[in-house]
Amino acid sequence: MEQQDEMSFWDHLEELRWTLFRIIVALFIFAIAGFSVMPWLFDHVVTAPCYSDFITYREMCKISSVLSVLPDFCNEDFHVNIVNIKLASQFFTHMTTSFWLALLLTFPYMMYEIWKFISPALYENEKKNVRWVFLCGTIMFFIGCAVGYFLVFPMTLRFLATYQLSAAIVEQVSLDSYMDNFLMLIFVMGLVFEMPLVSWLLSQIGVLNRSFFHKYRRHAIVALLVAAAFITPSSDPFTLGIVFFPLYGLYELSAFFVKKAPKEDETETELEAE
Repeated sequence: MEQQDEMSFWDHLEELRWTLFRIIVALFIFAIAGFSVMPWLFDHVVTAPCYSDFITYREMCKISSVLSVLPDFCNEDFHVNIVNIKLASQFFTHMTTSFWLALLLTFPYMMYEIWKFISPALYENEKKNVRWVFLCGTIMFFIGCAVGYFLVFPMTLRFLATYQLSAAIVEQVSLDSYMDNFLMLIFVMGLVFEMPLVSWLLSQIGVLNRSFFHKYRRHAIVALLVAAAFITPSSDPFTLGIVFFPLYGLYELSAFFVKKAPKEDETETELEAE
């Protein structure tokens, strides 16, 4: 707290300016590096779910051979044709994908810079808690992105690319449409996995407590089922469950991290006394 007392408003503003400057420089450096390797990444990572030998499809094929009720993931002819219909799309996709890759890779450094900026204003006991929050938040973000890449996006792509309204329609996916869904589903899942962190923060300022999760659990289950159906518009319960259960797990994990309401504490104390 001493550093905060010594620094004026303009000193804090200057420190914030340098924090943002360092983050932007890091983004710029990683974006240039990503731009140079993006053709290889595009062939081996970004478009990997377009082919039947993608790791998720191979593992699902093994499971579906045991459980016949699951969709068939063993079709080796599966392939998604990506076409470019705009003159400048490939160039802009190259640039924007490099930026999103840089944002993903610099996320831990961004969290570190934000921690450095706010830590002088915290007490020692607060620093310990917030340090773990930033660390867990970063880990959960990457876990969410991994779930989006290995589960949510491939399942969505597989269903929509094989869905057929008429045999006269040739299935070809535009580059812009593919990238919009690819980036949206991966980063949305990364943000969704921050739900326990957001719940904990709201709990610390007194906005949220555990009774909220108990009261609205049934409503949450319905809402999460709708969200899972929207993310993966598949008709089979297996694909729906792959998205629903991680979301519901996050809901319960969020409930675990928030504070109990005062009445809940009193009730538990009375039950223990009895």
